[in-house]
Amino acid sequence: MSLVITGATGQLGRLVVESLLARGTAASDIVATGRNTAKLADLAELGVTVAELDYTKPETVAAVVKPGDTLLLVSGSEVGQRASQHATVIAAAKEAGVARIVYTSAPAATTSALVLAPEHKSTEEALVASGVPFTILRNGWYTENYASEIEKGRENGAIVASVGDGRVSSASRKDYAEAAAVVLTGNGYEGKVFELSGDVAWDFDELASVIGGIVGREVVYTRLTPDEHAALLGSFGLDEGTVGFVVALDGNIRDGLLGNTSGELATLIGRPTTPLAEGLAA
Repeated sequence: MSLVITGATGQLGRLVVESLLARGTAASDIVATGRNTAKLADLAELGVTVAELDYTKPETVAAVVKPGDTLLLVSGSEVGQRASQHATVIAAAKEAGVARIVYTSAPAATTSALVLAPEHKSTEEALVASGVPFTILRNGWYTENYASEIEKGRENGAIVASVGDGRVSSASRKDYAEAAAVVLTGNGYEGKVFELSGDVAWDFDELASVIGGIVGREVVYTRLTPDEHAALLGSFGLDEGTVGFVVALDGNIRDGLLGNTSGELATLIGRPTTPLAEGLAA
């Protein structure tokens, strides 16, 4: 029986494969998949099976998943298309006889007003309706989402957002990947839903201070209203949809939707989650 990892050409999926190997899973028991298998050549050299798997092509799922396999469905990156893509994978994996599906979802996906939640809610519902045993990992925010702010802080000495005093309980992708590896290789996780987050919820003043320490200059957080933020983003040439999405997400942070600290991630991985400063410095 194999562990089939989707999206292994992406950052999270790749880290899950690396975590499985580090935890002692035999390379021959892992199938790393993606749309471009050339990007997986180094894993193949380690003995990992690599294969094409495209969320829009059910035949690629059928060609990879074997009866009794466990599938990690890493949520897709194409916002607006993910619900249908995930449903395609779930249906094809069920038909192939998959033993369990582990899905990387979003915080409180079925009840949250988070702008990203609806597609995850739809996927969770499709997973439940499929009748396939499952585990849902509701991943919180990734510290790496703010890596681009480091250069902005270096250049401008400022972090600009409309999050108000909102807090974010982020953790590093490696933390979330390790949790996935634990669940993929452990027992007793069927039917469980985990709300995963970092141990500490930080605000943007703290983010600015951490970035200042990394770049070696004072960096401050500049608070904007949603209207001011939208106008600024528009002045950079961003389209209306992208502007609306970014401002809505900042509003979600302002409303506290990404600031919960459940402790479940640290419990799963058996250690504290990676601190903000360490995660960004990496």
